Amino acid sequence: MQPRVFAIITAFLLGALGLGAVAVTQWTPATTPAAAVGTAPAGSGALPATASASPSPTGDPAVWTRSTLRNKLMAEMDATDPGVALADLDKITKKLPYTVRFCHPIAHELGHAAVKRFNEDFQKVISFPHETCAAGYLHGAVEEMLNASKNPQADLLKLCAPNNTGPCIHGVGHGTMFVAKQDVEKARDLCSEFSSDSRKITCSEGLFMQLFGPDEEDEKAKANLPADKLAKEPLYPCPEQPSLFQSACYFYAPTFYLSSHDYANHPEVFAGALAWCLNAKSTGGDIDCSRGVGSRTMKYNLDRINWAAEQCATGVDAKHRKACTDGLYSYYTVNYTEPGAGARLCSQLTNTEIAGYCRSAGGLANTLD
Repeated sequence: MQPRVFAIITAFLLGALGLGAVAVTQWTPATTPAAAVGTAPAGSGALPATASASPSPTGDPAVWTRSTLRNKLMAEMDATDPGVALADLDKITKKLPYTVRFCHPIAHELGHAAVKRFNEDFQKVISFPHETCAAGYLHGAVEEMLNASKNPQADLLKLCAPNNTGPCIHGVGHGTMFVAKQDVEKARDLCSEFSSDSRKITCSEGLFMQLFGPDEEDEKAKANLPADKLAKEPLYPCPEQPSLFQSACYFYAPTFYLSSHDYANHPEVFAGALAWCLNAKSTGGDIDCSRGVGSRTMKYNLDRINWAAEQCATGVDAKHRKACTDGLYSYYTVNYTEPGAGARLCSQLTNTEIAGYCRSAGGLANTLD
């Protein structure tokens, strides 16, 4: 398998992380004692430690849900423009890190709506600062443009030109799944239209993110993984992918595992996901899968980073614990793009082993949400 190409390319891409990003609010999370593994509730049903117990003076709810935050931002965008809504989304996610669990799909929706509002004028759509929530707005806009295209095979090469930034090509990957109606092989063929391996890999990141965790608002794009094939191969369809596409597939596979095991109400499944990744050992995908677990664990638990780190500490051996920590670091620095964010994360970790891995983390691509 050649997924090491993925690791090399994505480590290189991290060097570009934050270039052109809008300024973000500095956030220093409240220090909380490291919780025992699998004991603290991760779901949106519990009141996050960072949330107020009563509504704010502005009338905002005490605890945001995906639907209440989405409705607020869509109304803001309708009344003003996408830039206002995205700035508010950035402010809210920095102040209340638990909202990061659902900010990316909300940003996708804003992107979809903006393309329709501006009559598919893509340059107008992306003229607003759009880096918040790992460029979810850009991803959604590219999805909508490809979905509306009469010739997506040609247009996918034009949308991101001439700069061909990673986040834009990642968005193309999402869009290929819309065009292909969730057919992985057809979507993969579309990603293969790019001339370089690095762009094909970046496109595949969006492809597999869309496969394992499709936009919640799109009823036609739900994860469609056959139970009989999953019973025979827990990490289906990753082992059957061409080598160039396997790493991205393994990286995003934990997204489906966590959602299908109701991580919101069963926090023990984060540690369980690391053990589940060992199913990919025979094909060499276990390390990429472990990185993916770390990334998802941080994404869903930004309001309790030491608890997230303790999940990585349950890995079966040092290489899997390190891979998980690489994922923690990767997502944290994707979400917090300001200089020094990675060092800030590592300085807060109380588990000595995980903190050490954090300090040596090379990270992953700045396109990985």
